[in-house]
Amino acid sequence: MRMHIDPIWQGRFLVDKPREKDHRPSFRRDRGRILHSAAFRCLQAKTQIHAIGENDFYRTRLTHSLEVAQIGSSIASQMKLSETFADLYESVNIDKSELKNKLVALLPSNDLIESLCFAHDIGHPPFGHGGEVALNYMMRNDGGFEGNAQTFRILTKLEPYTFDAGMNLTRRTLLGIIKYPTLLDVSSPQYHLFLDSTTNHSYVNLNDWRPGKGLFRDDWTMFEWVLSPLSKKDIALFGQYKTIRTSPRDSLKTAYKSLDCSIMELADDIAYGVHDLEDAIVVGVVHLHQWQEALTELKQSSSSWICEHIDELSNKLFSEQPYERKNAIGALVNYFITSIKWTITAEFDEPLLRYNAKLPEDVLAVLKVFKNFVLKYVINNVETQRIEYKGQRILTEMFHIFESNPERLLPYNIANRWRESIDVAKKRVICDYIASMSDAYALKLYQQL
Repeated sequence: MRMHIDPIWQGRFLVDKPREKDHRPSFRRDRGRILHSAAFRCLQAKTQIHAIGENDFYRTRLTHSLEVAQIGSSIASQMKLSETFADLYESVNIDKSELKNKLVALLPSNDLIESLCFAHDIGHPPFGHGGEVALNYMMRNDGGFEGNAQTFRILTKLEPYTFDAGMNLTRRTLLGIIKYPTLLDVSSPQYHLFLDSTTNHSYVNLNDWRPGKGLFRDDWTMFEWVLSPLSKKDIALFGQYKTIRTSPRDSLKTAYKSLDCSIMELADDIAYGVHDLEDAIVVGVVHLHQWQEALTELKQSSSSWICEHIDELSNKLFSEQPYERKNAIGALVNYFITSIKWTITAEFDEPLLRYNAKLPEDVLAVLKVFKNFVLKYVINNVETQRIEYKGQRILTEMFHIFESNPERLLPYNIANRWRESIDVAKKRVICDYIASMSDAYALKLYQQL
């Protein structure tokens, strides 16, 4: 059983020699490319949950990504501690101290985990998930659209650091950004169910057009390159689904992700569940009487720490003193981070796939209470949904406008890409352009058109 990382994971698609006197390690160079990219800067004007400009306190996609990076680095540090290995001692037949040293050597550096956290949202379009649904609908006959797939596409193709390989990041960084190692048009049902749909594009039903999870078929060649160091057995196992389709409308989700991706995803979930709740409390979207619903559920938790502290935390969350609320937010984030442990995913040959970070079931259940509360009272809040719906209408209409006369209305470089693309890829060029916009720019351009 191999317990070391092959140097091939630091390779790049294009040969890439550091500039003169540049002695930075590979992952630090990846981090710099992401930080200096236009796609990353654009996150400052993209919706996290609440519309940009509604309130200065709200987190944007950019501030969210910065917080995810801080949490991700803390998780990686936490996973070096002895107690996080406890669940593996009986399942791995080697000396405990030797196991710890080998597992610690697998962990991503701060540069790597920050790269993943900075990049994880750069594929999300304007107007949040409403924008994602709108573009998925507009691309329904051309491979679909999904934010994580667009992130991979930006990193490997669209960001103009190289001619045709995007940022030309290391293979391990690209592996870490892939949450769902499958094809979007396989995991999503809509493209087969509604292929000949004549639905009026102005009134798209969100429930019908939420995308599944996976990568675009257009980017499959680069995905195969990322996975090329893996054995055939690992590649087949990595693409397995954790769900089965019991109805034609069911989306499929893959079962596995890399160690680095599991850390990044946990950091994202913690930030989403705790920080977005903080936003909603501060600006009055949720109130203490609504929180009683979550509080009742949390008091029945099997987590002893939560049962002991949740009353005090709740009082602080809704206190009129900002420092008390920040104290509660910090305590909750610390609770989740310090609960994370190592786990074995499956019998992969590749250690980057065999091991993941995980939350124990009782702690994971607590995090789900927070995430479900945010979903119900913040994301599904009628005001939030109306703003999201407005953005959806803007994007579908703008897509039709560009598609009707692309050479006249698209920017010069985008129009050139459209002309040079084969017919089946022309809509993807328009989709890439719209997805790259900030909320404010999309609204401004729509008004101009």
